[in-house]
Amino acid sequence: MARDFEDHCWKDLMPPEMLALYQSYARTLFVGPSPALVAIDLYESVYQGGNKPVMEVAKTYPGSCGENAWKAIEPTKMLFAAARAAGIPIFYSTGDTRPESHPGQVNVSATKRRTKAMRDPAMYAIRPEFKPQQGDVVIFKQRASAFFGTPLVAHLNQLGIQSVIMCGESTSGCVRASAVDAFSFGYHVTLVEECCFDRSDISHKVNLFDMHHKYCDVMHLDEVIAHLDGMAVRKAG
Repeated sequence: MARDFEDHCWKDLMPPEMLALYQSYARTLFVGPSPALVAIDLYESVYQGGNKPVMEVAKTYPGSCGENAWKAIEPTKMLFAAARAAGIPIFYSTGDTRPESHPGQVNVSATKRRTKAMRDPAMYAIRPEFKPQQGDVVIFKQRASAFFGTPLVAHLNQLGIQSVIMCGESTSGCVRASAVDAFSFGYHVTLVEECCFDRSDISHKVNLFDMHHKYCDVMHLDEVIAHLDGMAVRKAG
């Protein structure tokens, strides 16, 4: 049985009158045709400090999402496994720390958070749990969106991709920017709730709520995996 349209993490945050206000957005949720997996910023920096409360690790590692990042590791591994079994293309985004990509002393960055102009490339390596494999593509970006100023659209179009399944961080920042751009380019966008995370639980929930109603289908991991498993069976057959 399909879940209720509002059966998501924001239920404890949104009052009934707010849900009623957005009722006109209710619709049937689905994973779009010819999908690709786009993993946003699953790099080392957001896991620094370990599986601890965000407020604790942020004192030393301001880029970390602490326990929120670590909680998403196992669900995201499951998503990757299903995507690989289904044979869909997999794309990653990460920050562009290459000196030759930055003009002079201009600090081009994804947000206005105070940071060094030249960041440690090791902190922008993809976590080993999600290590890119042969055939995967890593997109280097300087702004929040994985689409802005990158060849991602060209790659997707060349492969005949019509929709994207998206995961990663942060929900309110680079995931949101990438999801809105994907929608604007005409792709059907599915966000996997358990595989997106943020430093702030409130920002995570509010932004998922907003994107769910306006731009994306926020779906649960088991729903997306069921779809990918079906693709894998059809592929094997």
